[in-house]
Amino acid sequence: MTTSHKTHVTKKRHYSIVSILVAICFILIAFLVLMEFSSKETYSLSVPNILTSTSSPHFLQGQEVLIITSSSTDSEIYLPIQPVLFQYVEIKNSCEVHFEGECVVARTGPGLDFPVVTKLRNDVVLRVGGQIDHDGHTWYKIIFDEFVRYPERIPGGMYVAADNVNVLLDEGEKTAWEDGTATTTKRIVVDRATQKLYAYNGDTLFMETVISTGLELSPTIAGTFTVYKKTPSRYMQGPLPGFTDVYDLPGVPWNLYFTQDGAVIHGTYWHDSFGTPYSHGCVNVNPSDARTLYNWTPIGTKVTVK
Repeated sequence: MTTSHKTHVTKKRHYSIVSILVAICFILIAFLVLMEFSSKETYSLSVPNILTSTSSPHFLQGQEVLIITSSSTDSEIYLPIQPVLFQYVEIKNSCEVHFEGECVVARTGPGLDFPVVTKLRNDVVLRVGGQIDHDGHTWYKIIFDEFVRYPERIPGGMYVAADNVNVLLDEGEKTAWEDGTATTTKRIVVDRATQKLYAYNGDTLFMETVISTGLELSPTIAGTFTVYKKTPSRYMQGPLPGFTDVYDLPGVPWNLYFTQDGAVIHGTYWHDSFGTPYSHGCVNVNPSDARTLYNWTPIGTKVTVK
């Protein structure tokens, strides 16, 4: 004869077991929340002051952000770098050729408390990689996507306040191998003897302006060439190989390249000695005429240096 035994749980004990299980669940949830909060609070990046990153735990998408570490609170501020609809800006209301007057400055970060990188004179043209709104002001992040001979001179980057620039709606760099060449009757003549530049459309004179060509030890090469590249901005640094002159010239404006060795017709904001040789082989033009010539000249324009 088989005897069947059933275990009977009282209602009071049932409620007790349920209460214990519920308490355990709450404890687990609280533990997970605490761990998540703790991980966010201890998240850090080993940067002294400023860092640009393309990802962040505070943004769902891969947006470029600037991460600033506050020295007073040891906390981090995430500033999104917003894209812009233009590529270049021109410095305005700044100092003149020989730094007369108050100069606009570029800083290592988007704020007046960041160190100054360099002074920027009028007519400097810079390429923009995005904008940042911080402390009630808009700042432009300056980029250099060209060869920079001495990158150590611009540690940490460059930022310029939007109040100090004109936005340039320029289509940017053009080259013969990417954009082709135009069939044109336009031509440019550089006369080293008279230190003048002439621009013609056929036989019609479009422009005549005084210039500065290369010095005796770095002459502007004579011959017939073709404009194969145009860019609104380039970064010029020295010394060049074989020379001892130290210089740092960001945002050289309105560049027309005509030799593969780097000879360029360009705007010049750092001297006003036009009419006499001055350069390391380029053709220096005052910024206003350089802009006019740049906009007039298509890729493929003949350049004669005599």
